[in-house]
Amino acid sequence: MNIWIINETIGSRIHGMVFRPYYFAKEFVKLGHKVTIFSGSYTHIFSKLPEVEGFSATENIDGIDYCWIKTPKYGKSQSLGRILNAFTFVAKMFLLRKKRFGRPDAVIVTSPTPFSILNGYWIKKKTGAKLIFEVRDIWPLTLTEIGRLTDRHPFIRFTQFFENFSYKKSDKVVSVLPNAFEHMQNHWLDAERFVSIPNGIDLEEVKNISPLPEETLTKIPHDKFIVTYAGKFGISNNLTSVLEAAETLKTNEKILFLLVGNGPEKENYLKIIADKGLSNVLILDPVPKSSVQSLLALSNVCYIGLTKSPLFRFGVSPNKLFDYLYSGKPIIYAIEAANDIVAEAKCGISIKSENAEEIVNAVLTLYGKTPEELAEMGKRGHEYVIANHSYSELAKKYLEILK
Repeated sequence: MNIWIINETIGSRIHGMVFRPYYFAKEFVKLGHKVTIFSGSYTHIFSKLPEVEGFSATENIDGIDYCWIKTPKYGKSQSLGRILNAFTFVAKMFLLRKKRFGRPDAVIVTSPTPFSILNGYWIKKKTGAKLIFEVRDIWPLTLTEIGRLTDRHPFIRFTQFFENFSYKKSDKVVSVLPNAFEHMQNHWLDAERFVSIPNGIDLEEVKNISPLPEETLTKIPHDKFIVTYAGKFGISNNLTSVLEAAETLKTNEKILFLLVGNGPEKENYLKIIADKGLSNVLILDPVPKSSVQSLLALSNVCYIGLTKSPLFRFGVSPNKLFDYLYSGKPIIYAIEAANDIVAEAKCGISIKSENAEEIVNAVLTLYGKTPEELAEMGKRGHEYVIANHSYSELAKKYLEILK
């Protein structure tokens, strides 16, 4: 098949997030299909911007044809500039000369912004291609439930039109959220057209492990029981509860909380650590993606948490969880959601969100186990992610709905 994937925020292993469409595209190519990704030249989540001089630029990455469309830069992620960026992409997609990419058999329009559904629907009508709408974040519900906008806000009503249109006109709707249909059925989607396909892990990538940078390796002690968090330092990641737990456990010199990453809350966390004298917390800069497994290999336990959100009633599929599972380390899972992979795989301890006391109890429980018991727990997670969340297997499921 000739498969097109469309959204202004799609990245690659070179440019950074968003990775999910890239991973699926790479697997589609391995299975003999032609894939073109249409993305924008600028998004705040890219680590490296593609080089686009004029209207657009093309390049091939790992067998995937990329078409980068020139879009304007913006400041804050929540701004009119970001919306202008999205609609510039939509407008230019209509103007782009697409015949050079061949006639598509299937078009995947992926979120978070739903506006590119206009491009997908127009391509469907012109070519007869099957149209798939993929939902990672439910817009505009995300903006009303965790943002500051109400249902009556003009932008919310405007975006609601696009969501309804997406569900009504798509041949299939795919979501990483297993229970998303509970919401979508009230917005023109019937059960027969809904498919849940979670995030996963690229087994080829995680097996190609790079050592940690020397400056990182020398800072990590080798005589501690290390509880590691690797990811973004944002309010939603619930690291303040980790720091509260660390304060309770600071008399235990054997337990260390290792926080690796970057983000808007980093300076705040460093100040809390200094003010409270938390010598049992070590914050390090992000490591390359290829070195994540090397980092986790030095850990005893992995931690993942999110603040409470009504959106989690539809389920969650956080990317870092799959890296944790593959590492073979027990996981402390501080997320209250409709689904719980850690409990399903029996590879860790699931606790309430935003609860330092439960983090303390979970850490002490795992600290009290033998190395053999920890290894057996981690092994269950490793086997689970390979069996259920490899992108090579998920891609086969995805291709079934594209036919």
